[in-house]
Amino acid sequence: MLGRLNHVAIAVPDLQAAIATYRDTLGAKLSSPQDEPDHGVTVVFVELPNTKVELLGVLGDNSPIAAFLERNPQGGIHHICYEVEDIIAARDQLRVQGARVLGSGEPKIGAHGKPVLFLHPKDFLGTLVELEQA
Repeated sequence: MLGRLNHVAIAVPDLQAAIATYRDTLGAKLSSPQDEPDHGVTVVFVELPNTKVELLGVLGDNSPIAAFLERNPQGGIHHICYEVEDIIAARDQLRVQGARVLGSGEPKIGAHGKPVLFLHPKDFLGTLVELEQA
């Protein structure tokens, strides 16, 4: 079911400071900030040869990462994203196996313009898992 690792997402309390750290200290190539109002985040991708790191900043009052940042004021790893060939088939198979899909269970369009779903961290060793259709 799982394809390649798409990205590791890091929630950050100050997106501009995170951008500066990756750009100036690590010499990373970064995307432009992109608001994702349906997900309540602003994202910036750190481009790596084999994957990406996604920096997540709060967007709006109902941002899902706001509570995460309250518990982790310095930020930290928020989720890991894997690619799947068919997100609906993956969702249905996971549900049969007892995994919980967050939200309505219907895919939303993610930052890469592709359908995504999130899986409950209690079902995946304490890790929030995002699936993105490849």
